[in-house]
Amino acid sequence: MHLGKAIRLERIFNRNTGRTIIVPLDHGVTVGPIPGLVDLRTTVGKIAEGGANAVVMHKGLARCGHRGEGSDVGLIIHLSASTSISPYPNAKTLVGSVEDAIKLGADAVSVHVNLGDETEKDMLRDLGLMASRANEWGMPLLAMVYARGPKVRDEYDMDVVCHCARVGEELGADVVKVPYTGDVDSFSRVVEACCIPVVIAGGAKLDNGRDLVQMVHDAVEAGGAGLSVGRNVFQHDNPSLLIKTLNQVVHNDMEIDDAMEMLDQG
Repeated sequence: MHLGKAIRLERIFNRNTGRTIIVPLDHGVTVGPIPGLVDLRTTVGKIAEGGANAVVMHKGLARCGHRGEGSDVGLIIHLSASTSISPYPNAKTLVGSVEDAIKLGADAVSVHVNLGDETEKDMLRDLGLMASRANEWGMPLLAMVYARGPKVRDEYDMDVVCHCARVGEELGADVVKVPYTGDVDSFSRVVEACCIPVVIAGGAKLDNGRDLVQMVHDAVEAGGAGLSVGRNVFQHDNPSLLIKTLNQVVHNDMEIDDAMEMLDQG
C-alpha cells in the first residue's frame, strides 16, 4: 500500500482495533440545514470531544467546521451530491475532486453510488475514476454504496447488500459503507464477501439510543469495521456521550447493557 494512504487511513481508523467511528455531516446539500448542522463548529466540537475518528463533509463546509482548538478529528471530503428536491434525488453527481480534498488537508475522500438507479452507469464511472485518482495521490476512498431503484425490492436484503459492498471493493475503494442487514449472521456474510473494511450506515433517525447501540454492537460482532452514522449521532441530545459510549462498543467490545448504563448515566 502507498505509504501516504496507510498514514491517512490511520488518521480515520483506530490503528489498534482496525475499526472506526465516522460521523457524516454532508446532509445539508441533500436536505438543507437540518437540526444539528446549523452551528457546525459546535457540532464538530462535540463529535471530536466524544472521540470520533472522522467526520464527512462537502468541500465548502470545511471552513465552517474548522475550530483551531480542542480535540482533533479526521476529515473526509465528500465528492458527490444530489438534492431531495430534484426529480432525480438518487442520481449522484461529482461536485469535487481529490485535489480539492488535498488542499483542504483531508485524510480521505468519499463517493456515493446508488445501484439500480437509472443513472447507475454514471455513478459507477465516477467511482472508478475517483478510485484511480485517489490511488495516484495516496488518498483513501470511502465508497457509500446503496441499492435504490425501481428493481430494488429490499435494500437491506443480504444478497443486495453483499452486491453493494462488492461493487465498492471491486472498483477500488479502500472502505465501503452499506446498510446494516438486520442481524449478525446475514451481515457476517457481507463482511466475508469483501476484503476491505465494511462500515454500516445509520439510515433514518432511530427511536432510541438502544437501537443504535444494538445495531453497532451486532455489526462489529459480525466482523464489521465500525460505523458511519450521521443523524442518529449529531441529532442526539448528547452527541459527545453517545460517541464515547459507541467508542467502548466499537473499540473495546463493550456489551449492550453496559453501554446503555454508561449512556443513561449521562
